[in-house]
Amino acid sequence: MAACHGSPVTKQRRFPTKFMFGAATSAYQIEGAWDVDGKGESIWDRMTHMSPGFIEDKSNGDIAADSYHNYKRDVQMLREMSLDTYRFSISWPRILPTGMPNDINPAGIAFYKNFINELLKYKITPMVTLYHWDLPQKLQELGGFANPLISDWFADYARIVFQNFGDRVKHFITFNEPRETCIVSNMFSSFNGSAGPEPFNKSTNIVNYLCAKHLAVANAKAYHIYDKEFRATQKGQCGITVSVDWYGAHTNSPEDKNAAELKRQGEWGIFANPIFSTDGGFPKELSDRIAKKSAQQGYTKSRLPEFTEEEKALVKGSADFLGVNHYTGFLVSATVNKLENHVPSLADDIDVGLIVPQEWPKSGADWLTLTPNSLYNILHQLKAKYNNPVFYITENGWPTTAEFNLNDDDRITYYRAALENVLDALDDGVNLKGYMAWSLMDNFEWLGGYTQRFGLYYIDFQDPARTRIPKKSAFVYKHIVNNRYLDHTYQPESMTMTIDPGH
Repeated sequence: MAACHGSPVTKQRRFPTKFMFGAATSAYQIEGAWDVDGKGESIWDRMTHMSPGFIEDKSNGDIAADSYHNYKRDVQMLREMSLDTYRFSISWPRILPTGMPNDINPAGIAFYKNFINELLKYKITPMVTLYHWDLPQKLQELGGFANPLISDWFADYARIVFQNFGDRVKHFITFNEPRETCIVSNMFSSFNGSAGPEPFNKSTNIVNYLCAKHLAVANAKAYHIYDKEFRATQKGQCGITVSVDWYGAHTNSPEDKNAAELKRQGEWGIFANPIFSTDGGFPKELSDRIAKKSAQQGYTKSRLPEFTEEEKALVKGSADFLGVNHYTGFLVSATVNKLENHVPSLADDIDVGLIVPQEWPKSGADWLTLTPNSLYNILHQLKAKYNNPVFYITENGWPTTAEFNLNDDDRITYYRAALENVLDALDDGVNLKGYMAWSLMDNFEWLGGYTQRFGLYYIDFQDPARTRIPKKSAFVYKHIVNNRYLDHTYQPESMTMTIDPGH
């Protein structure tokens, strides 16, 4: 496939020597061992056990890829692909079973120390996410992210992570995808700790926005702990990862352009703006819209809580880099394809329509298409809006179905298009330092269970050994990493993976 941005490539462009290539996973999606060695219950343990009907195949992450017992094989796969970075998450309830710092699980600490040591043994850089959706259930029963004390609970947890792993880990990510934490996850967890959508329907218009503010403050407290207590000796970085879909105007009309900007603010600006903008706080147009809607609905003040000046100063600048999870894009209309949304809600507050052109290639998931130029476009939007901070692509990937198929040519097309966008962005001065493919291996894909496969390695989840088998995309990715350029004609000569000398 030709380059996704601009005209077909006519010269060979190389990725910088120090550009980081890696793969990404998260604890609940791969580790398994859900109640082993003192680990506490997470909100996903509770939800999948009590209400499996929310998951497409009624599965759960109790065993998943069983990486808890197979982490050395996971590191071997990274070596086979010559990757220099591995982004993974630490399970909060594996470290703190109740979520609180008075009960530290030594087996959990030991597991991650052994895992990190195995990575460093082979010169693979660990990029550690502190929170990837698996909140300790005990904290959910205290209100979770709707409780302002969540910022102190998270800060306590972050300090323990920095104390135990910061001598070896130099890239920390506080939160993965605040949008999904605050908007999607609230669909399946209520304040009293039960699982089900009913409490969400009653409280989403309040909870989503409370979560957005409390999460921003939690990130800031963790960041400042790292900055003041650990940076001088550990000499690392602490950032945050935001999911950023591309939203372009359906037409050139001012109405559609305004609708696209409002959608961007509601989907990712609400989380990135307080940290990375020069003014701080929530995006102005979105704030004005929510305040206006709130007044029309009879609220005495906006459903979007304000930051105090002290909070705004605390949050602003509280990240050394912006991690970007990107998969897909949409065209946005002020008038076309608008749905009837629950009132009040974020969707109703934004009140726009989404269009997916038929010619955009479809994936094995109904929400994901190969959107032309989308990664290039969002990097430019973020560069312009936030004065070109340090970026990492912390997730980018393509799903297939659960059928056994190692010839994943659609995924290869997607990766090549995305990496052409990366080269274009680098050429244009975007301060991008690395790219993490989602995902190292097939895993539990949240509401999709095991029906959607994003892995570079295939796993048969009916096989107790959870044998990992490289797909064609793993060989193509390895070729890119080793040669530091894109060859759209490359085909692997065999499907046998070996470890190159030095890895």
